[in-house]
Formats: sequence, structure tokens, C-alpha cells
Amino acid sequence: MNSCDVLIKNGRVIDPANNVDGRCDVAISSGRIAKVAAGIEGDAAEVFDADGLIVTPGLVDLHAHVYDKVIPLGIDPDHYCLGRGTTTVVDAGSAGADNFAGFRAFAIDRCRTRILGFLNISRMGLACSGLGGDSNVPGELDLMKFVNTEHCVDCIEMNRDVLVGVKIRLSNSIADNGRNEQASFELAVEAARATKLPLMTHHSFSAVPLEDCPGNMVAGDVYTHCFHGFPSTIINPDTKEIEVPVQRARDNGVLFDIGMGQGSFNWTAAEFATRAGFWPDAIGTDLHAGTCEGPTYDMPTAMSRILHLGMPLPEVIRCSTVEPARAVGWDDRIGTLGQGRDADVAVFAIEAVDMDLEDCQSQMRRISQLLVPKAVWRAGEPAAITKPRAFPNAETIEAQKIWWPRLLIRDESL
Repeated sequence: MNSCDVLIKNGRVIDPANNVDGRCDVAISSGRIAKVAAGIEGDAAEVFDADGLIVTPGLVDLHAHVYDKVIPLGIDPDHYCLGRGTTTVVDAGSAGADNFAGFRAFAIDRCRTRILGFLNISRMGLACSGLGGDSNVPGELDLMKFVNTEHCVDCIEMNRDVLVGVKIRLSNSIADNGRNEQASFELAVEAARATKLPLMTHHSFSAVPLEDCPGNMVAGDVYTHCFHGFPSTIINPDTKEIEVPVQRARDNGVLFDIGMGQGSFNWTAAEFATRAGFWPDAIGTDLHAGTCEGPTYDMPTAMSRILHLGMPLPEVIRCSTVEPARAVGWDDRIGTLGQGRDADVAVFAIEAVDMDLEDCQSQMRRISQLLVPKAVWRAGEPAAITKPRAFPNAETIEAQKIWWPRLLIRDESL
């Protein structure tokens, strides 16, 4: 080719969407992928030497909360996501039908990070909801008048360009002590089916049994927080095997997302599951105000945990790019380095380390590899790399110990 705007040379390009894994160059012109091939010749306004580094499609985070400064959990995606190599974030229900217009105007339309969204079945979204467990914090399902299928469907139909599904949290602490969970779940299912979009469910400390969630979910629906160790865990506390309704759901095509979060990733549960061959379909972070400084930190750190569990690097990249893109029906546009696509590109080092990395309940594992972002482009334009705080974070580790007695699965189970 004669010329391009950016030429990323000599890296190991891993692009599972196009079955590419090898030493290649990536050329970017006019904000789009111009070519991916070995030994690209020609002039470039910017040349980035990726020798010894990993070049991937921009990461796609299937689960985060980025309604910054509006909901208690909101974060700035350009700092915590784009600055770490995540070019697309799928917000998991921060907004509902009554406040989505604000989310669109002040987050989706203003951030450099591409933002898609699951619309909360609750009209209020997570406007005043915290992390659960505090009876003084109103929950989005505490009153059934908050839960409205018609408003949810209407909002989705008016915003199909960015809304990709329906979200519900199923936990007793945000649903009138569990009394409203089943009815709310049924309304969320109704909205998802009416729009022909996936339903994403958060399911912990729930009155809704596994036989219903995920047991009665359908192909393409997303069950997030799949490796938590609390009541509603996918691991049978007695046998340490995958619960039967959970395996049936996977066999029927339900997708399972990490949704790491503040309390939803447990090393022990993850080890039981992966030893049984139950791997996640997507490595979502559930990045929010309670996780961005620990215990989750960012998407590359979440990916490093799954790498430690034994998932091969190309599969880790797949579950962080094309698979979450496919889950929301955007795999023809994002999560790929296909020619003509938006030039969302990330570059990482895999650093050899010998360090502790925490889960969400203060349990440690000694990891030997860490994914570290080195460069990122969003639609062909570079963004500054930001760094997470040093980890493990002693403050967040100490704060999570309060949940230890409520775990059904923990290291003592091994």
C-alpha cells in the first residue's frame, strides 16, 4: 500500500474473529483498518513498533457501569476503560427508561469510549442503588411500580442504535427482601422477548431458584457474575460440581459472563468451574466506583486472572473481543481487525511477574503473567494509557472480609 495514517509493525496480532494469530502489521487509514498482513510497506504518519507485544482488536467489556457522577456506581470510561485498552463498554443497566435520555446525552454521546447498553427493567435504573446489603439504600425493585415492561420496550425501540438488551439484578436486598424478584424477573423476560434482544441477569442471594435463572433463560441470554461463591452460586456446595440447571442452561445456549465486580469473582468457585470445563463466554469486569481501584481494577487485570486459571491467551482475547461483541449483535462492527472496520486497536505486553492477585473476598493467588496495556487507538485516534493503582489493594481486601461468613464456596471448600 502507498500510505496510511498509522502503521503498527512487528507485533503478534491475535484477532480471533478473523482466525489471525501471528506476526503481522496493522495499517490504519481514515479511522479504519486498511490492512492486516506481514511486512506491510509504505509511508505512515505514525509508526508504532510492537515487537515483542500483543496486538488485538480493542477490548469489548460486556459489563460495566459508566453513568459517571449520576449513579453512585458510575465511573469515567475514558480513564478506566479506554485508557486500559477497552474501546467498547456495554453498560449493564445503569439507566432505566425514565433516565436513559440523560445517560445517552451525558455519557454515550460525550465519551470517546464507545458505549452500548443493557436497559434496566426498573424505570429508575441504578439511580440510587448501591452494592446491596444496606437496608437504608433503596433498591430498584423494592417497589413493583418501578418495574414496567411497556416503558422498557418503548425506550429500547427508540434507541436501538445503542441499546442491546435488558438487564435485571436479582438479589433479595434490592427487591423488598426478595418478595419482588420473581415477578420482576418475569417482566424482564417479557421485555427481552418483545424486543428480541438478550436478557442479562445478575443472580446472587436470590429468591429465584437456579431452575428458573439461568435454567429457563434462552439461547443468547447472559448470566453474569458466573463465578461468585454466595447463595445462588453455580457450584453445588456439597458436590463442588456445576449445578444441573446451570449446565442445562449452557447446553441450551445461555452465555456466562465473569462480571467480576466487587463481590462476584471467587478464586475457589472459578477453579471448581474451570476444572470441570466450565469456562466463561465473556470476561466482563462489572467495573464501577467500588471496583475500579480494586479488586477488579480494569479489564486487562480481569483477563490476567482468567489466564492464570489456564485459559490459553488466544481464547482470553476471544472472550474479550469478538465473543462479547457477538453477544450484543455487534460482531460485524467491533471486536475485530477486519478490513474496513473502525480502527479500534489495543497493544499489550505480557509481563512475567511473581505476585499476589486478590479475588473479591480477600483470597489470593500467585500469578506469573500480567497483561499490561501499552497503546490504544479508538477509530484510528490514539488515547493515553492510564495505570491502575498498585495491587493487591489492602484497603479493598479488608473491606471485603465482612462477606466471608456468607460464602458457600471459599478456599476452605478445597
